[in-house]
Amino acid sequence: MKNDEYLERAVEWAEKRASISLKSISEGYENTKVFTKTSTQEKFQADVSFITEGGVKHYSVVALKVENQKQIAAKWKLLGLLASMKRGQLHLLTPTGHKAFVEKIVNSYNINAVIHSL
Repeated sequence: MKNDEYLERAVEWAEKRASISLKSISEGYENTKVFTKTSTQEKFQADVSFITEGGVKHYSVVALKVENQKQIAAKWKLLGLLASMKRGQLHLLTPTGHKAFVEKIVNSYNINAVIHSL
């Protein structure tokens, strides 16, 4: 599971950009929407979502190294697609030591995302 420190830093990062609403899986915020893949009942949820002026929807995920690359790539690909449908972006927030792994996944699976250092 994600380190609470990274999640707190992700929320702080998003608060600087959000102008209308901010949702997060951390305490004190309304939870982000959960998306379910109907064929496998697999659930996907962004760590943070926010809306900026003009109704532009953004999703943010704390991107850490994981064993199951296909599963994380599927999650990021879905969130990137959903964000682009609302004229927004998927923001992958990478702590030190995780950026090369995240860039490799994004490039390998052709994921529409912006990578930020956290």
